[in-house]
Amino acid sequence: MYYEEPLFRPPSEARSLIFQITIGCSSNQCAFCGMYKNKRFRVRDLPEVTEEIREAGSLWPRTRRVFLADGDAFVLSTEELESILDLLERHFPDLSRVGIYVNASNVLTKTDEELRRLAERKLTIGYLGLESGNNTILAAVGKGSTAEEMTEAVQRCQAVGIKMSAMALLGLGGQSMSRAHAADTAKVLNRMNPRFLSLLSFIPVKGTSLFRRIQQGKFMELTSTEVLREMKWIVEGLDLQGTIFRSNHASNYLALAGRFPRDKTRLITEIEECLAVSKGMREEWERGL
Repeated sequence: MYYEEPLFRPPSEARSLIFQITIGCSSNQCAFCGMYKNKRFRVRDLPEVTEEIREAGSLWPRTRRVFLADGDAFVLSTEELESILDLLERHFPDLSRVGIYVNASNVLTKTDEELRRLAERKLTIGYLGLESGNNTILAAVGKGSTAEEMTEAVQRCQAVGIKMSAMALLGLGGQSMSRAHAADTAKVLNRMNPRFLSLLSFIPVKGTSLFRRIQQGKFMELTSTEVLREMKWIVEGLDLQGTIFRSNHASNYLALAGRFPRDKTRLITEIEECLAVSKGMREEWERGL
């Protein structure tokens, strides 16, 4: 298998066989992301990928799940993706699901019929970084898509059978826009109603433009307590139906899991309990000064 490091995949794809269809990200402009900064974006030659799939099929023919990397494999044309998906189904007879990172602009270039054809070939889960539902924040971090465009992308994918996993970044609005970030993110997620939702926490990455803004004093990060408070605001604002929720990424201060709407009250209670502990620890520390 050929991999140009670093290689990334969603946590839920831990047991998937990964094929690196593209190298890097075609946008690569997000101010907070350092995942592909050292890569020049390119699409790998189909004959090269074809040979890898054939070889992997002979080694691991019982593979059930595949993930197509890197961060922007959906940039390929529908015909190119169909060729790859057909090869996967031919060489992995037990294949049940193919996953892929999704950029809203690439979804919107494809018709509903094209998306349906991909879903029929078992491309049935896509991972989209919403980051924030606030367009001011999205523009400030160079996301390249609006909240409305990402909502349309999720809705169109899910309408044809591609389940969508949306990710939002706690703390991305800094201290000045924390409340707006939480409120608008909850509203957009409600319109999307993704099958899966993950809340991650913003962590500054050296070498990114947002890291430099922090060093210059132009962006004020949230404290751990403020991140938890922002999480509570988002969860309180969610009115989702059948969405599986996780906040168990390594960046998170509190690991949560549940399903909306069933577990909403419990999730809020767990966040409030963690906030109370955080408040008590802070008060104890202040008394000791």
